[in-house]
Formats: sequence, structure tokens, C-alpha cells
Amino acid sequence: MKLSRLIVLLIALAAGATFASAENFDAAIPGQPPAGWTATQTGSGTAHWTVEKDPDASSPPNVLKQSGAATYPICLKDGAALKHGFVEVKFKSVAGREDQAGGVIWRCQDTNNYYVARANALEDNVTIYHTIDGRRISFKSTDTKVTPAVWHTLRVEFSGTQFTVIFDGHKVIEANDGSITAAGKVGVWTKADSVTLFDDFSFGEKATH
Repeated sequence: MKLSRLIVLLIALAAGATFASAENFDAAIPGQPPAGWTATQTGSGTAHWTVEKDPDASSPPNVLKQSGAATYPICLKDGAALKHGFVEVKFKSVAGREDQAGGVIWRCQDTNNYYVARANALEDNVTIYHTIDGRRISFKSTDTKVTPAVWHTLRVEFSGTQFTVIFDGHKVIEANDGSITAAGKVGVWTKADSVTLFDDFSFGEKATH
């Protein structure tokens, strides 16, 4: 087990997680979607998810790259079903004329129903949404600098209807929403023509009492 993965697991366990998992895509085959993930999208267009070698990866050698164009490209971790817990990823915005965004998904029921928090390098903000029947609706946003071509860390902690969004180690959003209460998958998200790199994805379930 790599040191970075061990650290993620220890932090998650210290925070009360009943299990935690981390993935850096380094064991995946470049040029295709990672095994154990569903590479897909919400809406129209064609998302293109592949593992690629990148010497500037957050944890070299590989990253997960989205280079297509769709309404909302999403890539979901198979087998995960979390109701209370956390999801975290490192992302880097590379290009995009319409959008330059990176985000995380949780409580995903299907490709049209999930929560998403995203950071946008064109708008310099972080926003939390629920997507219901394919329609994305924001319920809280905050202005913060999102530098393009730089690795950032985006994390969401969720329990019941309470959500905390942490960007680069700083708590930027606390929000409440009850649109989706069932356990669901976790994953990563982009928008439109965003070319975005992802690395060091982790998630964990937290018991509630």
C-alpha cells in the first residue's frame, strides 16, 4: 500500500469512517476508462474518459482525464453505496472554452439523479447542486479563486441533509438539502467542454448514531 493511500485511510478512520477506499489510477491501463468505474454522462454529447500517463500527476504516473464534450460528463465508482460519509478528489483544469470545472458526486441513484459539488476555474467559485431528473439546481455557492492548470483538492462530507464542502483544505460551504436521502454511488464530474484531470480519489462511509 502506498504511503498516500495509507494516510487517506488513517485520516478517514480517525474521523469515524467505518470503511474508506482510495484510488490513484496508477494500476489502470492507459488509453481506456479505469476498471471498476462507469464512464458516462448526464444529458447529450459524448464524454470521453480515459486513464492517461502524466508526469505532473498529483501522484504519478497516471491520471483520469475527461476530454470529450457533453452536458455533464460523469464517471462513477462501481459498487460504492454511501448514505453518510465523504468523497474527495484532486483535480486540475486543463482547458475549455465554455467551462473549466471539476467536481465530485455523491448519493448517485443513476445518471440523472445525484448531488454534485464543483469548482470552476472560469468563474472562480465553488457551488453545490442537486441534479434531479437530469436538471441541475444550485442551492449554495461561494466565490473563491480556482487557478487553472494547478492541482486542487475538493472534498464533501455528508450526513443526513447536512453537507460540508472543503476546497484546498478550507471549509467553503455548509448547506442543507433533503432532495436525495438514499445511499448512492460516488464519482467525479465535469461540465460541457471542460478538459479536466483527476487523481487521488477517495471516499468513505461514516456511521451515524
